[in-house]
Amino acid sequence: MTLDSKIPSGPIAEKWDRRKFENKLVNPANRRKYDVIVVGTGLAGSSAASSLGELGYKVKLFGIHDSPRRAHSIAAQGGINAAKNYRNDGDSIYRLFYDTVKGGDYRAREANVFRLAQMSVNIIDQCVAQGVPFAREYGGLLDNRSFGGAQVSRTFYARGQTGQQLLLGAYQSLMRQVDAGTVDLYQRREMLDLVMVNGQARGIITRNLVTGELESHAGSAVLLCTGGYGTVFYLSTNAVNSNVTAAWRAHKRGAFFANPCFTQIHPTCIPVSGDHQSKLTLMSESLRNDGRVWVPKKQGDKRPPSQIPDAERDYYLERRYPSFGNLVPRDVASRAAKAVCDEGRGAGDSGLSVYLDFADAIKRLGAETIKGRYGNLFDMYKRITDEDPYQVPMRIYPAVHYTMGGLWVDYDLMSTLPGLFVLGEANFSDHGANRLGASALMQGLADGYFVAPYTVANYLGGTSLPAVSTDHDAFKEARAASQERIDKVLAVKGKRTIRDFHRNIGQICWDHVGMARNEESLKGAIQQIRALRDEFWQNVIVPGEKNNLNPALDYAGRVADYMEFAELLALDALERRESCGGHFREEFQTPDGEAQRKDDEFSYAAAWEFQGIGNRPNLHKEALEFHEVHPSQRSYK
Repeated sequence: MTLDSKIPSGPIAEKWDRRKFENKLVNPANRRKYDVIVVGTGLAGSSAASSLGELGYKVKLFGIHDSPRRAHSIAAQGGINAAKNYRNDGDSIYRLFYDTVKGGDYRAREANVFRLAQMSVNIIDQCVAQGVPFAREYGGLLDNRSFGGAQVSRTFYARGQTGQQLLLGAYQSLMRQVDAGTVDLYQRREMLDLVMVNGQARGIITRNLVTGELESHAGSAVLLCTGGYGTVFYLSTNAVNSNVTAAWRAHKRGAFFANPCFTQIHPTCIPVSGDHQSKLTLMSESLRNDGRVWVPKKQGDKRPPSQIPDAERDYYLERRYPSFGNLVPRDVASRAAKAVCDEGRGAGDSGLSVYLDFADAIKRLGAETIKGRYGNLFDMYKRITDEDPYQVPMRIYPAVHYTMGGLWVDYDLMSTLPGLFVLGEANFSDHGANRLGASALMQGLADGYFVAPYTVANYLGGTSLPAVSTDHDAFKEARAASQERIDKVLAVKGKRTIRDFHRNIGQICWDHVGMARNEESLKGAIQQIRALRDEFWQNVIVPGEKNNLNPALDYAGRVADYMEFAELLALDALERRESCGGHFREEFQTPDGEAQRKDDEFSYAAAWEFQGIGNRPNLHKEALEFHEVHPSQRSYK
């Protein structure tokens, strides 16, 4: 199969307008004839469902939560980027595009990224109109702050609750359409399979998480908006219910999976405190605006931070990267933190943390100003650690956060399966090898509000879609396959718990496919993953019944998918013999320890085609061409 990205011709600033004009349209009176299935109720899913419902399509929206307000988008804290240039500091759509391509280490499509930068200005207007309470300056204009990877202030924020406020705006827009009858909301449902009819995505199989019933749903197109796969690492900043299942099941039906090795490690996470944890807590990157990152200069210095004078502190980001300082991109800051801890200069009893210190900012600006900017984040940190960041520095360490890989999509956000669109973090398209902070919210809303309504219409208006009901043999086959998998995992009746297996696969991935990777370790990880997967199907214990409320059964299905997906994650990291962004191969680094790309060999998106469990997937390559931002050694010094 040839990968066709379907990028429009012409100058980059005109591509999206050209595509919108060339797209086929659906007459308003005909839109109600189409059923569109949307899976996922986060920012991408809620915005897409509300937009399509507003246009007049019949939308079915599915989420695993009891309310869309519980989607993981709510956890985003620091802000959302937009090239408004309110600070008059040199920002522009082109500069946001440039920073995003560079920040992604030149492994993203230029056309998609430029469209994202264009849409950013519309997103802010849309959200303000919905009543999102962005922070404002004294004069009433929307305020901005800086984020990593940029030298301008373009990040709009609502204290440390930006994701929550944006999701509430999308939720209000969504519920307006639910009330109008254009959107049917199916809560507490998990997608277990994608249904293909005559080569087109025409429906899904879901499990009712309350009754245990398997349900079939038919539609004209399917939109996957199910987030990333970071929970394969077990400990991550993601919600424990976040999972890879929907995307992985679609992959097994033929959708190519692209760049799974590009996983982002976030530098400002509360460090691991023990084996009891099931997730980690993120401290917003926005804190690096005013917090200074440091460790002791001497190895093994365990004095309280207040007793370490300034001359004996190493503000290592400011030292190594004088131009960007503490606001270097996440991948750079994470590796730098690991390096100083590996040298034996880490803070805390474990030595696996660094200080994020606000003493200078409090002295300069006053505690009330800092409270106004980050008060809820400081409160959250104190509740978790019982340490007051107004008095002592925060302790932070990198942790798995966002995933840049996902299902491969073309410019229209359609996967390799006709009729299957993938939005937000579930696709691979916009961030390359590393996501700059405050870009995830931007992408999810751009895809849902401003891209999918055009591209889905183009597909529906230009495709023959024979009537299909859930009585079709394809639905019966998919439903039977889902039931068979449920029966199989319940029948094992082994001795090891599901969580024990999840913790085990997560540790393998963190140790061997985490912040630093090498060939020998990756090959070993693949063997360990295969052995653990075999043991899972021989020794897992899943209590409860299949036709009832059974969270353990739901969890077991997700962990079984991690066991399969983890092998692809490690294989992709093994095949990409370079370092770029969140993918750092120890064999490929510059003399000063920075990532060393190999553009002549790896300037492509790796799209993997499923060939069966245990079989090597086929690798397809989409060449990445750079006409506007020419690849160079990424430097923040």
